[in-house]
This record gives sequence, structure tokens and C-alpha cells, in this order.
Amino acid sequence: MGLRPADPRLITWTDSRGGVCGAMDRPGFTASLVAGGVAGVAVDLILFPLDTIKTRLQSPQGFNKAGGFHGIYAGVPSAAIGSFPNAAAFFITYEYVKWFLHTDSSSYLMPVKHMLAASAGEVIPFSLVQFPLWESLKALWSWRQDHVVDCWQSAVCGAFAGGFAAAVTTPLDVAKTRIMLAKAGSSTASGNVLSALHGVWRTHGLSGLFAGVFPRMAAISLGGFIFLGAYEQTRSLLLEVGRERP
Repeated sequence: MGLRPADPRLITWTDSRGGVCGAMDRPGFTASLVAGGVAGVAVDLILFPLDTIKTRLQSPQGFNKAGGFHGIYAGVPSAAIGSFPNAAAFFITYEYVKWFLHTDSSSYLMPVKHMLAASAGEVIPFSLVQFPLWESLKALWSWRQDHVVDCWQSAVCGAFAGGFAAAVTTPLDVAKTRIMLAKAGSSTASGNVLSALHGVWRTHGLSGLFAGVFPRMAAISLGGFIFLGAYEQTRSLLLEVGRERP
């Protein structure tokens, strides 16, 4: 395989073929575009109902009054169709910015590069936590086993990164849910996140800020496994097909 020297600081490992999961020695933008779309559809088809349940758990009306388990699959087809271009655009941007900001593999600036790449693809705090952690976990696992991670291992790293990011960003998600469900004309409906957070803290305390944290962590951990695993697997297969063509 011709792996480059192992270093625990590495964020991305590459091999001489350039098609192994977690590796990239050329942009492979077309493969990233298609693989991102496939990953987006896959995760929405499976996890959309869980997100609906999480939102209802965070509703100020309470779970049952917000709908309970009724109609949790409503809107799944349209969400899956819409997720293909969104996920494709995210990953093509993510991979391009990583390539554009290419630095030495051992650089301590690599996490910053992945944060910038993630924020360019989707400007939300969740991505700023998940993607640098995902890349770092892949690098650490690669170093520990002395070869680049397989696709299933990348998926496991995605699950851990997603679960951690879900936990630390739950208060922001609660605030977003409260703003979306607020009555028109209320102070919460104005969209002020800090005001929404303060309102939840004042009425429900710490438990309110982390309402639905465990379903959110479970759903996003599973989503990270499916989303990033499907992306890596599909991208690897597409690159393999591309190499086999004359």
C-alpha cells in the first residue's frame, strides 16, 4: 500500500492508490459529489422519524400534545429528495476547501483546516465540532493499527463524533426548536438565540437546556455512522471504478 510514516498527529492518511477510505491524494470531486448525495438520501430515509420524535420531545407543549408518535413518517420522501443536492453540495465544498487549504499532514493546523472546510459547506456549530473530531479519530485509529482506516471504521468514528457534537450543541438545538414553535409576536419568535436560551434556563433549568439530549445523541450517532460511512464507501467504490476504466 505504501503508507506514509505513521504519526499520531496525522489528520488524514493516504496510500499510493488514493482510493482507500479516509484517504485522498487527489480531489476526486465528482466522486465526492455523488457520494455526498447518496449519503444524504440514506440518512434521511432512516433517521427522519427519529428527528421528528426529538423535536416533539423538545416542544413546550409536551410530547403528546405535539403529536406523539402520530405521523412521524410524514414528509420523509420529500426530505430524502431534497437532501441529495444539499449533501452533495456540502461534501463537494468540504473536499474542495480541504484540497485548497492543503497543508503538511503533520501540521497542528489540520484541525483548523477541517473546521474551515466544514463551515464553508454548512455554517453551523455542529459541523465545526463533528468534522474535525471525525478526521482526528480516523487519524488516531489509523496510527494505532498502522494502516488507513476501513470504511466501517470511518463510520464508527463518524458515530462517535456525531454523538459528541450532538451532546454539546443540544442547548442550541433546543433554542432553535423553541424559536420555530413560538407564537407569532412573542419575544422568543424574534429569533434571538440567547433570549431563547435564557427563557429555557429560567423556566426549566439545566434539564430544559438538554431536553431530548439522549434521543438526539442516539439519532445523530446513528446518522453519523450511516452518513459518513455511506459517503466513504460510495466514494471509495466510485474511485475504484474510475481507476479500472481505460
